[in-house]
Amino acid sequence: MVFNTAMTGYQEILTDPSYTGQLVTMTYPLIGNYGVNSEDCESPVPQVAGFVVREASRVYSSWRAEKGLGDYLRENGITGIADVDTRALTRHLRTHGAMRGAIAPVALPEKSVLEQVRAQPLMEGLDLACGVSTDEPYEVPAVGEERFHVLAYDFGVKAHSPKLLAERGCRVTVIPADTSVDEILANPPSGLFVSNGPGDPAAVERAEGAILGLAKADVPVFGICLGHQLISRAFGADTYKLPFGHHGANHPVKNLDTHAVEITSQNHGFAVRRGEGDEIPGAPGLRLTHVNLYDGTVEGVAHRELPVLSVQYHPEAAPGPHDSRYLFDRFIEMMEQRRRSGR
Repeated sequence: MVFNTAMTGYQEILTDPSYTGQLVTMTYPLIGNYGVNSEDCESPVPQVAGFVVREASRVYSSWRAEKGLGDYLRENGITGIADVDTRALTRHLRTHGAMRGAIAPVALPEKSVLEQVRAQPLMEGLDLACGVSTDEPYEVPAVGEERFHVLAYDFGVKAHSPKLLAERGCRVTVIPADTSVDEILANPPSGLFVSNGPGDPAAVERAEGAILGLAKADVPVFGICLGHQLISRAFGADTYKLPFGHHGANHPVKNLDTHAVEITSQNHGFAVRRGEGDEIPGAPGLRLTHVNLYDGTVEGVAHRELPVLSVQYHPEAAPGPHDSRYLFDRFIEMMEQRRRSGR
């Protein structure tokens, strides 16, 4: 069970693959007032295990709406519950950390429900990426003239990431999480995008070889969320579980290179361990580039020599905020620099 502090975007939250296996409670008190449509999904179906709100709007109003939130959850077999004191629940999770839970009928014996909850696995050591990754590669064509070919490692990719790359002239080939390193290195792309996803990054080791192999061949690598953690671990960094994670669309992050503060969208339960200054312990090749202003955790890294950058948050954020979309442009610049150098 985790809580999300976003005021809008409940459809994107429901369909975010990073929420696989998790119950999500919304801190904003009224959810569902603008309905659901077929365009704002981050994946084909809802990914959450359950949805908890204070008040579910009985009516919805939007020119884009196609159905109500309740109908959408019922059609997809997602259990939801309303009239819950979400403020009290959130305070409990902040105090005790994210924990296992269940949504159950009051008629079920408490002991029986508790036994089922305790039988569920902990998030630590859990590899959930394979369960949400695509089974077969697929392409998102470039919008307009094709400038680059980008491989997107799918550990639970959100639909907006390939879309934003395509809008910048990239043909994006989304590949399964279990794609072998040899397959990737045999035909190097213009760049490698390592996606977001659920679970413990320590349990997902298959991307390490491709990240290191392409980076050392001077192929630009860009990662977000789980991808950021996987890139950091590939270069020697350590990750750890946060008490209750970062879930919301209002997290302030400081860019240490520009000193600008970005308001960001976030959804993760693990973080990269931070050192002194701009150092990342165990990964001397990486430097700290972004910091969370709530708790000082690592929000971004870049390699000191190789064309590698990653951030813990979601620059593709839909419905927003959009402060960090410049990172996609930076990835394009890295690929352009490589092309100009003749590599």
